[in-house]
Amino acid sequence: MSTTRRTAEGHGKVGSALSGIAVALGCVLFLGGFVWGAFVYQPYTVPTDSMTPTIGAGDRVLAQRIDGSEVKRGDVVVFQEATWGDMPMVKRVVGIGGDKIACCTDGKLTVNGEKVEEPYLPADTNASLTGIKSTTVPKGRLFLLGDERSGSLDSSVHLGDSENGSVERGAVQARVDAVAWPMDGMLAKPTGFEGMPGGISTPGPLKLMLTAVVAGAVLVLGGAAYGPLTKRSRRSRTKAPEPARA
Repeated sequence: MSTTRRTAEGHGKVGSALSGIAVALGCVLFLGGFVWGAFVYQPYTVPTDSMTPTIGAGDRVLAQRIDGSEVKRGDVVVFQEATWGDMPMVKRVVGIGGDKIACCTDGKLTVNGEKVEEPYLPADTNASLTGIKSTTVPKGRLFLLGDERSGSLDSSVHLGDSENGSVERGAVQARVDAVAWPMDGMLAKPTGFEGMPGGISTPGPLKLMLTAVVAGAVLVLGGAAYGPLTKRSRRSRTKAPEPARA
């Protein structure tokens, strides 16, 4: 056996081993990303257009399962409140316990006297459509509004309730991170609340999960393709040349 052939066989064995490792690692990343996501996230379908243009009617969202104590201003949350209906709802948190919510200064919602920039509202509209004059959010509760203020059955509609239209933190089931269908991607940061005490929430690990799934798929496909590509390459190298013609 020639040295060249032994070298080629040695390289082939190493390549085959690395191919197997790539496929195994790819399977771990691919399946692990899906399993991780199933534990952390819950899909929901939004039935109304009260959150447009951020989320449209019929859109499928991915919401991270969280405890209500983790909710911050600006979060878009999934919650269920018996006095509001018998199904989960999706709204944006604009105030937490102790906040004074008022409307409107220069067409803007104010929280504790500070005007809030809300770029997620529909174009050419302002916060005055909420119908809010002034209210204080009770401790341990949340004040929620739809981004489509003119047609949202939210805290502004329930202001006459015993808790000033607020919802208990414990009613929150999850925080929306992204719109999965149509594939609009991650929700924009609610920067208008960023400078307030407590800041805004950090998105969950959705991007990391997607990276793991994509990387896993690439490794599996790349590793699985190594064998066929190597055999094809060997056949092309060993193919006998045609005899020269006189």
